[in-house]
Amino acid sequence: MASVASADHVGAKPALRRLYVIRFVFAAAWAALLLVSGSDLTTGAKLLLFLYPVFDVAAAVVDARSARDAGPVRGLYANMAVSALAAVGVAVASTSSVADVLRVWGAWAVVSGLVQLLVGVARRTMGGQWAMIASGGISVLAGASFIRSASQDDPSLTTLAGYATLGGIFFLVSAIRLSRSALRD
Repeated sequence: MASVASADHVGAKPALRRLYVIRFVFAAAWAALLLVSGSDLTTGAKLLLFLYPVFDVAAAVVDARSARDAGPVRGLYANMAVSALAAVGVAVASTSSVADVLRVWGAWAVVSGLVQLLVGVARRTMGGQWAMIASGGISVLAGASFIRSASQDDPSLTTLAGYATLGGIFFLVSAIRLSRSALRD
């Protein structure tokens, strides 16, 4: 069923599409770099782990600015706060162990996934949001999995690359869906 977008939603769609494509490219590049760096907490891996939530904060800021007139942005502000805390938590945890990083990352994935799910539901009239809703739900499950995997004998950071890749794919799908819904407007 096609939804009718308000004039405010129509204006926000191009910016949101661009942001979603940028998020896809970043996630894919980040995942590739993390895989290359391996599962040890090297300086490069620590930097990558810190940059991902920082990028999420920046993306949420851009999203909130472009969507001010397109509906509720409170969830985006919550995401900014959660991701900023995650960046600090990951930086601290990366001085300790892979398991600690996975615990922090897992908690972040659960909370930010819930926020993403709620933002996607609130924006469903805009179109192209089913992938964001699914991504939020998967993020919650993945976060729980990261927390659980932290207690295994040899926890690995490489699972985070798969998480980032899948999230990036969901952003790309949303960008494509927004493009199609813009053509109907």
